[in-house]
Amino acid sequence: MPYSREQLILGAREAAQILLDRLGRGDLVARFVDGYVAAYHRRGLKDSPLRYKELLSTITREALLPAVAKLFELLPAAITGRRKGLLKGAEAEAVETFREAFLNGLAEQMRWMPSDREEFRDDLDLYARMAVRLPKSPAPRKPGYPTEGPFVDRCALLLDPSLLDKARQSAGQFQAELERTVEEILQATFKKSRKR
Repeated sequence: MPYSREQLILGAREAAQILLDRLGRGDLVARFVDGYVAAYHRRGLKDSPLRYKELLSTITREALLPAVAKLFELLPAAITGRRKGLLKGAEAEAVETFREAFLNGLAEQMRWMPSDREEFRDDLDLYARMAVRLPKSPAPRKPGYPTEGPFVDRCALLLDPSLLDKARQSAGQFQAELERTVEEILQATFKKSRKR
C-alpha cells in the first residue's frame, strides 16, 4: 500500500479543511449566490443581511453533499491509481480510513453535534441513492453541467423558487464547479501525500 494509515488520516483531514475553506472562506458559495443575484437581477435575495447569511450557510451545507459524494466516488482511484476494479483487503481499508477521517474532520470543522453528523451521513446516503437513480441521458447537446438531480433541485428551491428554471440552471453550473474543485483538492492531497 503506497500510503500509511497516518498519511491517509492527515490527508483526509487536510482535504476536509481545504474544501470548507474554498466553500466558505474562499467565497465559492458567496460568488455563486452573488453571481445569480447579478445575472437575474434578484437583489431582494441580499436585502436582509441575516437572511443572506442564512442562505449562504444553508447552501454551503447543501454543497457539501455533491462535493463529498464526488470525492468519495474518485477516492478509490486516487488511492490505488487504478480507474476500475474491486477493492479488497488493504485497499478497501485505506479507502474506508480516508472516508472516516474526512467525515470526522468535516464534522469537527463545522462544529457538528453527533446528531448533526448522523444527519449529514443520512443525507449523503440519500443523495448518493438519488443520484444513482438519475437516467443517464445520451443527449448529444448536453450543457456540460447537471440540469437535474438532488443538489440541483434542492439548491434551486433554496435559492429562488420563483425562478426555478433559472435557479436550477445556475445550481447545475455550480455543481459542476464543485466537482472540479473536489478533483483539484483530491489530486493535491495525494500529490502531497506522495512527497511525505
